[in-house]
Amino acid sequence: MNQFEDVSAPPYKLALIGFRYDENSSSMKGAADAPPQIRAAFRSDASNFWSEMGVDLGAEGTFFDAGDVEPVVGTEMFSLIEDSVRTLLSDNLAPICLGGDQSITYPIIRAVSRKYPGLSILHFDAHPDLYDELLGNHHSHASPFARIMEEGLAKRLVQVGIRTINGHQREQAERFGVEVIEMRHWRDDLTLDFASPVYISFDVDALDPAFAPGVSHREPGGLSTRQAIGLIQRLQAKVVGADIVEFNPRMDPIQTTAAVCAKLLKEVGAKMLK
Repeated sequence: MNQFEDVSAPPYKLALIGFRYDENSSSMKGAADAPPQIRAAFRSDASNFWSEMGVDLGAEGTFFDAGDVEPVVGTEMFSLIEDSVRTLLSDNLAPICLGGDQSITYPIIRAVSRKYPGLSILHFDAHPDLYDELLGNHHSHASPFARIMEEGLAKRLVQVGIRTINGHQREQAERFGVEVIEMRHWRDDLTLDFASPVYISFDVDALDPAFAPGVSHREPGGLSTRQAIGLIQRLQAKVVGADIVEFNPRMDPIQTTAAVCAKLLKEVGAKMLK
């Protein structure tokens, strides 16, 4: 048992929870298999629990591991996700959620925004996920941020890494006032400042496939691991929750992407503790 699993040492600061759910993936399944793989990489003896900024995520009382929530069919899963995250928040735990496909972000934000009504979101992704619906599915993994913004669950949404935005999604971004930072406009010194609490949603395909090939929708021309971590480290904000989604272990035979997800977990967790 690792230190961050020691249930005899509360109070904890962060909660790790997995949602093994990919029912709303539009083409390739497999993201439901990700949470155990990310945990295994995070716990691997090949590394340690220290972040680059000098935070020891293995320190006693840092992590409560809430385990994985097994999927149920249909929209009942969204209620289960929302209730699970709300329970963690009521215990004053900051959730780091492991997906699963990006559709889980919508019910997570429903829970987080109730505790933090002025919530902002920093979304890393190759795709803006602003479709009103995709293939007739209003809860597609390509639609969560449309649901989030139309319900007023976030006062500010900033998206980085975007490089596949189409006309419909540009209209949606304008409609909801989304700040889209496309990869063609990326600067390595980019710094983001938020006056309100921030939730980080990290779709792993924000990274270039050279760094994270284990995704269902590979899109060349993305962020490097270094660029993404640098932006997180420079972020001027209080981070109150996060998710890491769309990692597909079926596309990651040598576990390169699992290691990247574990690295992101460490750096995001450290930012939350700071």
